[in-house]
Amino acid sequence: MKNIATFSIVARDPSTGEIGIAVQSKFLAVGSAVPWAKANVGGIATQAMANLEFGTVGLDLLEKGYSAQKVLDSLKARDTHIEDRQFGIVDSKGGSVTFTGKNCFDYAGGIAQENLACQGNILVGVETIEAMVKTYRSTIGTLANRLVKALDAGQNAGGDRRGRQSAALLIVKQGGSYGGYNDRYMDLRVDDDPQPIKKLMKLVRLHEIYFNKTTEEDKVIVDPKIADQIQKALQKCGYYKGPLTQAFDLETIKAFNDFCGWENFEERINEGNIVDKNVLKFLLGKAKKVTK
Repeated sequence: MKNIATFSIVARDPSTGEIGIAVQSKFLAVGSAVPWAKANVGGIATQAMANLEFGTVGLDLLEKGYSAQKVLDSLKARDTHIEDRQFGIVDSKGGSVTFTGKNCFDYAGGIAQENLACQGNILVGVETIEAMVKTYRSTIGTLANRLVKALDAGQNAGGDRRGRQSAALLIVKQGGSYGGYNDRYMDLRVDDDPQPIKKLMKLVRLHEIYFNKTTEEDKVIVDPKIADQIQKALQKCGYYKGPLTQAFDLETIKAFNDFCGWENFEERINEGNIVDKNVLKFLLGKAKKVTK
């Protein structure tokens, strides 16, 4: 397999139980190979001359109760080309390890701390890893936000010596998927782009808008002025056929909810005279673009 020259961060948020991996590389579709995770089990990033079995086998061992260190020892023992590998592991209790084989191209190394494993190879220098750890620890917010900001800091500190091509973010939590059917909360990938981290950060923002529920600060009480804006916008977009009454009545609510469903904002539909400010902004912006 080609050498996956990259830098990655594996982390666990003890407050939410989320486990995630963020990765960037001068390698096509890095998200298809490096990140592996399972809710309440752990996360693994496997790179350099990557052994993808480290993902499947490693998660199986973690699920059996192995610690991150014990999994690392087991994976090393079963691989005759271990000095070509680089990988990081965080288990469900926050235990963390990182390994860099002697044959990985310079600069190659990693840092492991509680709930965190950061590693990279073919880097400009150790500054990339240090910047990622420092930024992750100092950033406040969701795990997704902390991971992509750490990735961006790593790039700004030098990143991959060969350049940029792809980036990915994988976050798992129990019932975290759309509809709650599995643990895949975020699985975002930029497979081939000159600015993959910037594009990944945009995808994270879109994911939060489309799939997160309305927070208290995002709730807007619909008064007559806002109702008028909503009716006019829905009318312009073809969802509302009734009169302009400045009332958020049943007909208007149905039209608004139909718009939400059509635009994949189901998670942000609210009861009564409450709408989500992100959806409202999206609706008004869409209406402005309608030329008919």
